[in-house]
Amino acid sequence: MMLSDVMEDYLKAIYQLQQGTDDRIKTSAIAEELDVTSPTVTSMLEKLEERGLVDREKYRGVTLTDEGETVALEVVRHHRLLESYLTEHLDYDWAEVHEEADRLEHHISEDFEARVAAALDEPTVDPHGSPIPSADLEPPERREGESIAGFEEGDVVVVEEVADRDPEILSYLADHGIEPGVELEILEVAPFGMVTARPSTHDESVSIPETVAHHVRVARPVEAER
Repeated sequence: MMLSDVMEDYLKAIYQLQQGTDDRIKTSAIAEELDVTSPTVTSMLEKLEERGLVDREKYRGVTLTDEGETVALEVVRHHRLLESYLTEHLDYDWAEVHEEADRLEHHISEDFEARVAAALDEPTVDPHGSPIPSADLEPPERREGESIAGFEEGDVVVVEEVADRDPEILSYLADHGIEPGVELEILEVAPFGMVTARPSTHDESVSIPETVAHHVRVARPVEAER
């Protein structure tokens, strides 16, 4: 089945929006994710439905069919493998790779994908901590990570995943040592949402505004060392 790059982008967006929810994905959410108008989304969803790639209920939203999910998983796999390769072998900063991978993800062959995966020793997560679908395109296990904004003073958490969309936020987090695998001690949670935390890799604490905190997913608290 030959699909346009735009069709693949829609399927990937729906897949990503489905993570963490069992509800159908609304047209408005897809429009916001892709920065397009709702009528544009409606028109594309009609085409994807005709091809059997989405299951659509008027006024309730869409879910991916099995075939649509398989296409989305392949695009996601390409994207995250490319992000990993760009950072590990071509010295890209993790704040730069998202847009580059967006451009390349539709245009690599299965052979190239396999060679990239082998060169990276078959990684399971990308530089931002997002799970990479396996070569057989089985959906990754849904993770239980939560926004760092939901924790309390004294909690100790481990960074699991950082959203890769905003280069400025990624640069800010990296400069302060907030990366996947790093342990954070929550020092203070201000009433207006500012979180102050100390990364295990840095001596100094970092203030994380509420708008940034929602980009950081962490594992549930571990017992803090006293």
